Amino acid sequence: MIKISNKKIISIISKKIIVANKSRNIIAVSAITLTTLLFAALFTISISMNDGFQESNFKQMGGYSHGTVKYLTKEQCDELKKDPLIKEYGIRRVLGMPMKEPFKKFPTEIGYSDKNNAKFLYCEPTTGRLPNEGTNEAAADTSVLKVLGVEPKIGEQFTITFDVGGGLETTQTFTLCGFWDMDRVAPTGHVLVPESRLNEVFNELNFEPSGIYGTYNLDIMFKNNFNIDKNIKKVVENNGYQTENEYEDNFVQIGVNWGYSASQLYANIDIGVILAIIVTILLITFTGYLIIYNVFHISVSNDIKFYGLLKTIGTTSKQIKKIVLRQAVMLSVVGIPIGLALGYIIGGKLTPFILNQFEGMSDITSVNPLIFVIASLFSLTTVLISCYKPQKIAAKVSPIEAVRYTDAGNVNKKKRKSKKATIFSMAVANLGRNKTKTVVTILSLSLSVVLLTVTFIFTNSFDMDKYLRLMASDFQIASADYFQVGRYTFSDVGNNVIEEIKNKFSVEGGITYGVTSSMQQAVTEDWYIKSNRLENAPKDYVENQLKDLERDDNKVFTRVQLFGMQDFMLDKLKVVDGDISKVKQTNTDYVAAVYSKDDYNNPIAQSHWAKVGDKVKIRYIDKYESFNPNTGQTYPEGTDLTQVEHYAFRAAEYTEKEYTVAAVVTIPTSLTYRYYGADEFILNAATFVNDTGTDSIMYYAFDANDNDEAKIDEFLQNYTTNVEDMLDYESKETYADEFNSFKNMFLLLGIALSSVIAVIGVLNFFNCILTGICSRKREFAILQSVGMTGKQLKMMLIFEGLCYALFTALFSIAIILIINPIVGKNIEKIMWFCTYKFSITPFFILIPIFFVLGVVLPVLTYKFTIKHTLIERLRIE
Repeated sequence: MIKISNKKIISIISKKIIVANKSRNIIAVSAITLTTLLFAALFTISISMNDGFQESNFKQMGGYSHGTVKYLTKEQCDELKKDPLIKEYGIRRVLGMPMKEPFKKFPTEIGYSDKNNAKFLYCEPTTGRLPNEGTNEAAADTSVLKVLGVEPKIGEQFTITFDVGGGLETTQTFTLCGFWDMDRVAPTGHVLVPESRLNEVFNELNFEPSGIYGTYNLDIMFKNNFNIDKNIKKVVENNGYQTENEYEDNFVQIGVNWGYSASQLYANIDIGVILAIIVTILLITFTGYLIIYNVFHISVSNDIKFYGLLKTIGTTSKQIKKIVLRQAVMLSVVGIPIGLALGYIIGGKLTPFILNQFEGMSDITSVNPLIFVIASLFSLTTVLISCYKPQKIAAKVSPIEAVRYTDAGNVNKKKRKSKKATIFSMAVANLGRNKTKTVVTILSLSLSVVLLTVTFIFTNSFDMDKYLRLMASDFQIASADYFQVGRYTFSDVGNNVIEEIKNKFSVEGGITYGVTSSMQQAVTEDWYIKSNRLENAPKDYVENQLKDLERDDNKVFTRVQLFGMQDFMLDKLKVVDGDISKVKQTNTDYVAAVYSKDDYNNPIAQSHWAKVGDKVKIRYIDKYESFNPNTGQTYPEGTDLTQVEHYAFRAAEYTEKEYTVAAVVTIPTSLTYRYYGADEFILNAATFVNDTGTDSIMYYAFDANDNDEAKIDEFLQNYTTNVEDMLDYESKETYADEFNSFKNMFLLLGIALSSVIAVIGVLNFFNCILTGICSRKREFAILQSVGMTGKQLKMMLIFEGLCYALFTALFSIAIILIINPIVGKNIEKIMWFCTYKFSITPFFILIPIFFVLGVVLPVLTYKFTIKHTLIERLRIE
């Protein structure tokens, strides 16, 4: 058998077909362009949102390095940084942190960063440079300089007082050598000093680096951001260290940058995530398929006689498939680039609008090449899939079948009883002539209805009341450090602002006092081990820990946190068990035990040891003493503890009191200490002040009349800025704005995607009607020649359009009702602040539009049939 090269002739035939069908090509190219536009816009928005989220996460975390190995010695750092897995590294050492005014509202870190680390932390000076070694220079962000009242000018000197760990404090003066603007979402301000200056300060204070101060932090960048956790652990293991058991000598602590989406996806991937990705990809591909399939199917149907003639002269089925495929590729070469350009422009315009729904979100329009590569691959794949069945139709048809072929699809050959033909019955019969085309059109229309309905149900289920449980009152005012993440202290609010609020506005509120003195509770050894997560620690380590604690019979003393709440605050608690009214009584010794709660506000049973009726022994400590746990010997005051073999601290002077647990409660998030690590109990305000000896107000929370809320907000804004800037506040309006932004983002994305799919459905509808009419011009002419009037023909086409709309309505409502139990069952599990609310409002909005289109589109397309005379249409082959 002689093989003949036929690529050239196939290419020529494909081009001739394209040239001969210019109007049809416009429709096909438009379909491919629209598909590519959809993909390009979708990926532009998705990747840009991902980049924006990542960038914001990095800035909130304080850097974009993949991970960090923390608190190393110099020798460990020098060893680890040479690992071949590391692409790039930076070194950071913390000198200290200012804790006093004017830094109450502004967490700031003073330390050394090398050039790479400064880049990772977004601390590269935009004016000036990093400090030189052997000098008193420092670089700082402009926010720090503003707090200090220093003009951002090279050569300016500034003085700052800061803590250096171990209770040590120092005041140092620096010369400004560089500065940059701090991003508003960054967690801390930065002052960068030379490493030589850091060492000098430590030497002055005779401070040995430990914990976060002075130790080496190795920030690492790998070749990619997939599975950062595994890579950083591999680096550690390669050098003989481990990250699992902190009680062994070779333990090192690591931190993974959770801001990287790819790493998070890789780390948390499971069958559910995989299925979600597959479903998303299939949905996207199917959406494009709905656009293109009908176009190519109709195109092949119109050319079927031509393909039959090709077969009569010896063209094989394989060659005909190649001809159809070659046309699709040629059209894709035109449509895909146009779609990429338009999609990127549209996606770029929509991205900032979407990202602006989030407070502090980085506004980024990605220029990632993956946008164009993935969109092109999706589009081309969709075109190839869409061409598969039309290829088979063209390849399988015989010359004789081709001559007799109509757009009727598979016609039932069984003999039927004759019925009286009506305009409506003819319209319904026409829809059944090509069931595939009809089903695809109905699917594309229904998909937009279902998707928009699900989006509406999801966003309509966002429950602001649940979300606002985070904020238990209309307003809450406290010291600025109380609201700062990572701060474990608070300053007294004082009565001045509280009295002013009460005098100016009609409010109902209450005070919560917080502990500013030392206290301990007596617990069992088992609870101490469990609450400190020592179950898996070596036995000798646990024994040494217990040995350092003071005992009372079979119990040990450990940390405890107490609240002193007025009645208004006590009423805000959720009582799980017992009677909170007993705690309100000032002449009794009742307390409430505070249990932790999950995202759904349910108490966690194992989060506290105390139950209703249990006795709680609390020690209020005035003075500690150091002692030797092995011998019990007390060390005299002034002893240099660094010179003794082993020491611990115990209460020397204290008052001890026993309470009874009257209730088990959970506290709204906004009313907590905002940090954890100790068991918590609540006393009434009077008992707290009397027993603890402190009247420091942790916060004042209050409710106000709706009419006064705006005025109060304005008053608090001015007061915390201009009168007492060490104070800050939160309001329900803040949480409500955050909630609405979150809700609007989901609604916007859902509407955008639903709209695109709705446009696709309408275009398919239009293509279906238009190409159907074009392919049946001769058939319509025959009907008119035997007596059908133009009005009847138009009515038949209108009935066809209305049938599409009717079947879309029936199919959509059926799918919505089928998935309703699934959505209802899972929606509250997806978001803790959701309460499922079923609604079919989008259905009643879209379906009437489709019925209107069912009338309008056939009427408009009918005009194409009357451009030629009846005789000319009868002559069409």
